[in-house]
Amino acid sequence: MDFVEKQRGVLQRMVVGALVTATVLLLGALLNPFGFAEDWNAVARFWVAAVSMLSPSLFLMIGIGRLAMHRFTHADDIDGGGLTRGSSEAKMLQSILQNTLEQAVLAGFVYVAWVAIMPGSTMSVPPLAALFFALGRILFFTSYEKGAPWRGTGFVLTFYPTIFMLLAIMVSLMAGL
Repeated sequence: MDFVEKQRGVLQRMVVGALVTATVLLLGALLNPFGFAEDWNAVARFWVAAVSMLSPSLFLMIGIGRLAMHRFTHADDIDGGGLTRGSSEAKMLQSILQNTLEQAVLAGFVYVAWVAIMPGSTMSVPPLAALFFALGRILFFTSYEKGAPWRGTGFVLTFYPTIFMLLAIMVSLMAGL
């Protein structure tokens, strides 16, 4: 598969992922599928943020564990990336972990911002985004070795909910809501 074909594959997954993400999050904000009250207090909102952050935390833990287990069981990699060149497997696991760390940190900040700023009736959005995060990471982890077009869906399902939420927060703040 050449570069243009890979780009086309990634672009297709980006478009589909954007449409699915926008639809689910918009419906989540409008329909309140988890039935959260409009007048939630700070403690209840914090609970939504904490529960939602469990998904990124879980997949960050899995990424760390996968790399640690690989290093523990492979003589060439046991001393760590700072002391060895690292096998291709260790480099791949490190890349997956790095991407997961980046995604988890961003998601955590945005989930907290959402529950602090947005209306109580939209509190279904962070848990929905957390479900997308989990599905996205599973797809990303299992398809990483196949290349960009295949792991694109996992990346998009992890990244786009966070980006859409951040944009919605910024628009809400600018609109004075």
